[in-house]
Amino acid sequence: MKFQVNRDVLNEAVSFAVRLLPQRTTLPILGGILIEADANALRLSVFDYEVSAQAEIVAKVEDSGRVLVSGRLLSDITSKLPNAPVEFETDGAKVTVSCGASKFSLLTMPVDEYPTLPEIPAISGTIAGEAFADAVHQVAVASSKDDVTPVLTGVQLEANDKTLSFVATDRYRVAIRDAAWSANAGAAGAVALVPARTLQEVAKTFGNQGEIAISIAKTDDREMIAFKANNRSVTSLLLKGNFPPVKSLFPAEVENFAIVQTSDLVESTRRVSLVLERESPLRYSFGEGEVTLEATGNETAQASETISTELNGKEIVVSLKPQFLLDGLAGVHSEFVKIAFTSNDNPNKPGPVLISAHSSKEKAAQDSYRYLLQPNLLVR
Repeated sequence: MKFQVNRDVLNEAVSFAVRLLPQRTTLPILGGILIEADANALRLSVFDYEVSAQAEIVAKVEDSGRVLVSGRLLSDITSKLPNAPVEFETDGAKVTVSCGASKFSLLTMPVDEYPTLPEIPAISGTIAGEAFADAVHQVAVASSKDDVTPVLTGVQLEANDKTLSFVATDRYRVAIRDAAWSANAGAAGAVALVPARTLQEVAKTFGNQGEIAISIAKTDDREMIAFKANNRSVTSLLLKGNFPPVKSLFPAEVENFAIVQTSDLVESTRRVSLVLERESPLRYSFGEGEVTLEATGNETAQASETISTELNGKEIVVSLKPQFLLDGLAGVHSEFVKIAFTSNDNPNKPGPVLISAHSSKEKAAQDSYRYLLQPNLLVR
């Protein structure tokens, strides 16, 4: 195999593929990147039996062939190469990478032992890359980081004729966002529970790729999802298990709520929480015309701050984890945020706080993003 390729194009493709590689693997071969040269195309692929990524780029190919080398090592090399065309050439059990005055010799892995990449199923529908990336950014933060309950580490995608719903929860909060998409025949009703980490990587890469084609396939032997944009694709096995029916937790209407300037609430929360110990909550006292933030319980320091708000309904005090609140506010793309206080059958336990966008003090935003956060019990 022998070919020449643009340095920047190669580096971008290698970086994309390697980001999907597992951090740790018991099989070294699964840490490899498969390079296939044919005609004037170069395909770079990774696959660990759960997630695959493939990028196709233009190259000047002299001799066709395929070779397998360490993915992370190749990524480190391509990111540091000088500004010159890159030449690859196989030499027995090694591959030589030359670029300007730089030259590297990499030991190859047994390419025949590498698993066959999965085929992309029929397309279920398409969605704008920007809308997809935005929805993932808003929702994935609410997925669990604890692998003890794998089903909560994913984001559930629910397909309808005109919208694709993104849902995530870690039991302490729930995030939902509906995004417009074009569904193909038979796609409505499809559900896919996708690992949040994989979805976030896809969003980073495909967010500026125009349109993303999504394929959801559930057969007897495999349940998977595929994303394809331009000459790049990612496939992932779906998480197994029953995702909790969290949509039912969202109330149809809430009478008691406050409208706060988003930036004021973000900045005040960050300032006042500086004196908190890890995992400690902040007390938010919503009154007529103002909300007071208080950090108490620390022997070495306390803090408080008051910002303006418009309250609709009765005064209320809630105790919230600051980082969880900030995660929810990060998904609000409007000047004002609506903080709604839901009711609860248990008078000794506060109901969840519902966060949503509010374009102005008088007008609700059109964004379908909603974030439900369970308060901590108040410490008297």
